[in-house]
Amino acid sequence: MAARSHGDGSDRSDDGRELDGSDRSSGGALDTVTTGLPNPGRRWKRGERNIAFRITSVFVIPLFRWVSAYRWHGPNRLPEHGAFVLAPNHYTNIDPLVVGTAVWVSRRLPRFLAKASIFRVPVVGRLMTGMGQIPVERSGRTRLNDPLGGGRSLVEQGGAVIVYPEGTLTRDPDLWPMRGKTGAARIALENDVPLIPMAHWGTQRIMPRYSKRLHLFRQAHVDVIVGEPMDLSAYRGKPLDQQLLAEVTAELMAQITALVEQLRGEQAPAQRWDPSANNQKETGKFE
Repeated sequence: MAARSHGDGSDRSDDGRELDGSDRSSGGALDTVTTGLPNPGRRWKRGERNIAFRITSVFVIPLFRWVSAYRWHGPNRLPEHGAFVLAPNHYTNIDPLVVGTAVWVSRRLPRFLAKASIFRVPVVGRLMTGMGQIPVERSGRTRLNDPLGGGRSLVEQGGAVIVYPEGTLTRDPDLWPMRGKTGAARIALENDVPLIPMAHWGTQRIMPRYSKRLHLFRQAHVDVIVGEPMDLSAYRGKPLDQQLLAEVTAELMAQITALVEQLRGEQAPAQRWDPSANNQKETGKFE
């Protein structure tokens, strides 16, 4: 059955029926697909979750576990212990909640570099601060005047930090990953921790790109795949100049794109989307 990618990110057969992950032809071996918890039997450490995380886990996590109907592809899972940088694709405003829930049910605390404006929202801002999320201003600066210092601090504590290497929602018309920025690569290399690519697909059925409307009363399958940690051995110990960081970032985006191809059962465009080459702004809506 032929499948076509549509501008809203959905996949439909030629007769117009929306396809789920089991209908799509594979762009690479997906191996096993499981539902439920990704790591059955994994437990939280005593005292690991503070009050802000506990509040979120009561009101937010159950909702997004239900509406997202996660399907875990392949054998790889997030590490149980130790610091790492997780680099997912980014194509809707609801991605952080969906990815954060995926990390939570893996029994790791999800922490992001997040827009500083979110921290100014009553109640939400206090929860974000309590959970240790890292505010980043539009200019790329954190409140500590260091765009990556917050991420380094989390890594030094043995935590996991989620960094969207695209820096914003993809501008690609068909929601493929676009060109990346170097923050995720820099944090991983500076701190000698794993850099793990990740991809998800299906979030656009919960909230389309730039939409303010959430579809919370119907389940939408969200397919998740975690890649192998990148082999950074050739780069460790070298000066972190722009050329090296750009090279690592290009490889990271290639690996994320390959994971998205597997989930979508399609091949990405040969040329990665670049906003500057298409006269698009780096921030704000463009549609």
